[in-house]
Amino acid sequence: MAVLQQELTLSEAADQLARALPGHRVEILQGRLTVTPPPDGSHALSLTKLGRAFDRAGLVEAGYEYVQGVGLWLPTLPADFAIPDFSVVDPDFRDAHVTKNYYAPNVFRMVVEVTSSNWSDDLGPKVECYAQAGIPVYLIADRKHDEVLLYTDPEDGAYAAPRHFKRGQSVPVPESVGVRVELSVDTLLDG
Repeated sequence: MAVLQQELTLSEAADQLARALPGHRVEILQGRLTVTPPPDGSHALSLTKLGRAFDRAGLVEAGYEYVQGVGLWLPTLPADFAIPDFSVVDPDFRDAHVTKNYYAPNVFRMVVEVTSSNWSDDLGPKVECYAQAGIPVYLIADRKHDEVLLYTDPEDGAYAAPRHFKRGQSVPVPESVGVRVELSVDTLLDG
């Protein structure tokens, strides 16, 4: 019996994996397909508490929104996209739809990643991809190394060295995000 094999594009493979693995995060970073299992409780609680901090700071009243798990189209390679854990976006971000569930980077004011089993993607390719996309603020709650990293203001497609924050400290979110807020490192790391 002959078996027909069809070669899939990277986008088609990502779509198939997303359907086959509900709850997993499927992304294409720098032409590489990545799959991350669902987050653990501490990871999810970190994002919930992050949302509460932005609510207390009056983000919506200042004219912005925050969302979790919304696709970000990346200009690095044609099929590249990421799904940040948490993003602060312009209120009309849905008007910047590019394809599928991905939105143009110009409506993202800040992206946040809380590291999981894919921590090396958050600390490597995503730093490069988000800088090339012009994301003004990239915050990483690096649970692997027990610190928070803050990248800001990319120039020529690259971020300068990040600011490092340790337990017991607070991270001042740049005012360019839309509100003044200080985020507890312990809460970002532990939930």
